[in-house]
Amino acid sequence: MCGIAILLEPTAPAWLPDVLRAMTRIVRHRGPDGEGFSFHSPAANGMVPVISGDTPPGVAGELSAPPGCTLGLGHRRLAILDLTAAGHQPMSDAARDCWVCFNGEIYNYVELRSELVQLGHVFRSHTDTEIILAAWRQWGASCLARFNGMFAFVLFDGRDRRLFAARDRFGVKPLYFWRTPTGGFAVASEIKQFTAHPAWRARVNGQRAYDFLNWGISDHTAETLFADVFQLRGGEYLSAPLAECAGAMPQRWYELKPEEFAGDFPAAAERFRSLLDDSVRLRLRADVPIGSCLSGGLDSSSIVGTVRSQLGPRAIGLQNVFSAYSDVPRFDERSFIEDVARSTGAAAHHVVPDADSLLRELDQLVWHQDEPFGSTSIYAQWCVFALARKHGVPVMLDGQGADEALGGYHGYFGPRLAGLLRQGRWGTFQREAAAVRSLHAQTLSMQLRMLANELLPPSCVERLRRLAGRTVRSPAFLDLVKLGAEPLGPHDGSVDLRDPVRSLGHAQLTALSLPMLLRFEDRDSMAHSVEARLPFLDYRLVEFCLGLPEDFKLSAGWTKRVLREGMRGRLPETVRLRRDKLGFATAEEVWMRERHRPEFLQLVDDAIALSGGILTAAARRKAERMLAGVEPFSFLVWRFISFGAWIRRFNLGMPGGAA
Repeated sequence: MCGIAILLEPTAPAWLPDVLRAMTRIVRHRGPDGEGFSFHSPAANGMVPVISGDTPPGVAGELSAPPGCTLGLGHRRLAILDLTAAGHQPMSDAARDCWVCFNGEIYNYVELRSELVQLGHVFRSHTDTEIILAAWRQWGASCLARFNGMFAFVLFDGRDRRLFAARDRFGVKPLYFWRTPTGGFAVASEIKQFTAHPAWRARVNGQRAYDFLNWGISDHTAETLFADVFQLRGGEYLSAPLAECAGAMPQRWYELKPEEFAGDFPAAAERFRSLLDDSVRLRLRADVPIGSCLSGGLDSSSIVGTVRSQLGPRAIGLQNVFSAYSDVPRFDERSFIEDVARSTGAAAHHVVPDADSLLRELDQLVWHQDEPFGSTSIYAQWCVFALARKHGVPVMLDGQGADEALGGYHGYFGPRLAGLLRQGRWGTFQREAAAVRSLHAQTLSMQLRMLANELLPPSCVERLRRLAGRTVRSPAFLDLVKLGAEPLGPHDGSVDLRDPVRSLGHAQLTALSLPMLLRFEDRDSMAHSVEARLPFLDYRLVEFCLGLPEDFKLSAGWTKRVLREGMRGRLPETVRLRRDKLGFATAEEVWMRERHRPEFLQLVDDAIALSGGILTAAARRKAERMLAGVEPFSFLVWRFISFGAWIRRFNLGMPGGAA
């Protein structure tokens, strides 16, 4: 797990090497184990490796960049496989034609290495980085389809002076690009790296800010909340000769397609278990200690239980789990966490996040996240990764992705029930609606609102939402003119009621939910130099889950049925049959309403002042009413606060260039 910085400036400015070094060192947290650079100039004979004070012993290179540099590759390394200097990056092939900066893991590198050796390739290290170089030489861009992993990498092929950048199927690892005002092209693991460039001027992207502030969504398009900064999305690559990089457009190399399953439910549960087992087996490959996040929910608990089954008796003394507790009982999951720890014999470690620490660390948290984030649960996750690093565990498994692939969110009940109505399955609809009411304490009026949201025309839904005091497209707390945004719904068209659970799952995996959650997790983990691995996002498992019949995921009021059945005997029944859902939740409502109301209201006032009129006086009234208990509490207040803290930390200008 590492940090990447690439800078291409065709005019060869004298400042290029220094700016690249600054871009690289901004993300030292992503790679504390080493630093490396390679530079290219028209006068140089290929790429020139350059060493620095953080370059590990045993790595050869020049002390300074060659004159007239037009391209630089920078890298920070977190050593996970082959901890020796042989894993140093940027890494070249034996011919020194191809150079790569890589962030992530190719989990099936052992199998690929064997195949490539048979094809005549010789390896100098035991890293997966070298596999990428050999696979590129052997198969070109089609090598991406052979990788089972999480990855973002940039490769320079000197044979045709081409840059090739790629991101894994679901975008677990980040990769951003910016076309500089100086005519250059910059690529980085984190947006904050661009602040080192002399031409950087940060401005708010109004439309994406609207999506975040009103709907609580981000990372659902190639755009970011920073104007003119883009991300490669999951399953995309960018390839161009150096002279054409500034105008190059991303292309898609992976399309998520369901694997249709025709067997019965027991066979599906067995297949699910087998795929999860193999995914975890691959993700236990490392030359450093590995632990697990454990929230007490079904997904992270399934990972912990599967690790226990993989390691067998060796798990005792080796398996460590890290959790966040709460001192407010209704947000506390310690009983479930302790049940899982007892059943697996894992050594359990926990932290109790509190509002005082959050307020102290807010500026640092905002800096690491790069963009605003939707709730203080991100801080709980931050604390868990800090705890893992404190205990010397630099690799963590986590349960991200199962909810999207298996219909795990309670928001799936609306599309599920509406789909049954549209399909004319009246008897099934009545049984399912009754089961949801019984198991999840839903009232009939709640279900009617859900169905109206799914079945009525958008104009009718908008009127009903306004009458009910719910989120609408043009809220009073936003000045859309100053924001420069259109009042659009990012969820529009995401559900096909002919196949509602599958279509919503696809939308959440590719845009509406998962990309945002992956950004949160990447920044929280890497801020503490910890690599997070996500077994539920093995593409084989995702394609299988997405292709399952709807009833195998949601039925009789139960979510994630195939996972629950697949984990029978591997989890305590108290966890396997849980109906509620929290995750690494915090007592955000208690913190804001009861313990620190003045402090949080002051942060809202700060955000309004910093927003240049984007947040209106109605935002203050909305926050006051929520924190006073007059209106139902929601994450909206935190979105105001996070937005303001982000503007302050990154010194952002408003849309259109206004101060």
